[in-house]
Amino acid sequence: MLSFFILQVLFEGNSYVKKVILNRPQKLNCLNHHMVSEMTKKLKAYEIDPGVKVVVLKGNGKAFCAGGDVVELYICTVAGHWSYAASSYKKNLFLDYVVATYGKPVVALIHGIVMGSGAGLSMHAAFKIVTENTVFAMPETAIGHFVDVGASYFLSRLPGFLGEYLGLTGAKIRGPDMVACGLATHFVLSKDLHLVESALNEVTSSDTSKISKVIRMYEHRPDVKQDGVYSRLEIINKCFSRKTVEEILSSLESEAGNRAEKWILEAIKSMKAASPISLKISLKSIREGRTQSLDQCLARDYNICCHIMRRTVSIDYFEGTRAMLLDKENTPPKWEPARLELVSDEMVGRYFSRVDEDDWESLQLPPRSNSVSMRRPKL
Repeated sequence: MLSFFILQVLFEGNSYVKKVILNRPQKLNCLNHHMVSEMTKKLKAYEIDPGVKVVVLKGNGKAFCAGGDVVELYICTVAGHWSYAASSYKKNLFLDYVVATYGKPVVALIHGIVMGSGAGLSMHAAFKIVTENTVFAMPETAIGHFVDVGASYFLSRLPGFLGEYLGLTGAKIRGPDMVACGLATHFVLSKDLHLVESALNEVTSSDTSKISKVIRMYEHRPDVKQDGVYSRLEIINKCFSRKTVEEILSSLESEAGNRAEKWILEAIKSMKAASPISLKISLKSIREGRTQSLDQCLARDYNICCHIMRRTVSIDYFEGTRAMLLDKENTPPKWEPARLELVSDEMVGRYFSRVDEDDWESLQLPPRSNSVSMRRPKL
């Protein structure tokens, strides 16, 4: 049984280049507790090994990583004390922090689906390579959760209010637009991705300029569609710069009355279907993330998640997971509170407050010398 679990993440490479390969393709490489623990252990070992110069992250199958194993977290919480799930979540956040502050270049080959915890793992890498088949999304509000794993850091640093749009609607964004807005650093065609990986195998230095040169040999100018996410920025900024979720939704509905564009209607539909309290938590978190460091954002994520797991205010995460991922019925989740206007500022604020338990401790991340800055948009 143990050998089966070890196979869920593979560790390969040569003396200079190490590869961390998510190998749970039947589950779209969703991260579970075992995978997170094994990756953290190996990454820490590679970091102190003077022979290792570069680490490559990739996923087997049609997804890089579709997120965390939400069902596993749900079952863990329902079956025992909420702190068990919180402990597992803490390790996930620490792994993201290790990648973001890694002492050696980390190259993420982001091919296929990348969502939720998969984004948390890859968006903090120094090099983020995407293809025409890459699909990014943060759909947490649809199941009563919130945009986490450092998303309030990397989403809030996108152009204008694009981060609020992606976080509140769960909208999908493809590889070319990811490069255009700064979520990714390089675009290559999927047919050339194996060539990039082979070229990286020959790297013998941690010099980022040399690694960039290797990647640029296969880099392709992304074909940013005229109807893509980047072309919507004017309306996105107009609507998602509003102070509250209610005002954002009202602004979108006004735009829909003037121009019934498909993406606007889809944004309205997804927000109306999402958990009202999750939307408000996510907006507040993204807004706070704009002026905070990554470790502050991750600490806040842990704080909010603990409140969610212990059902401090609402049970929406449990209701959303049950309805959307377990029962998979056609009936939508029954959110509580059911409407945006019933979610008060006081209710939202409680998620950002200290957890009222004697043995609870906030997330303390150790200081590390390196950090990753978001890449400026290419267009």
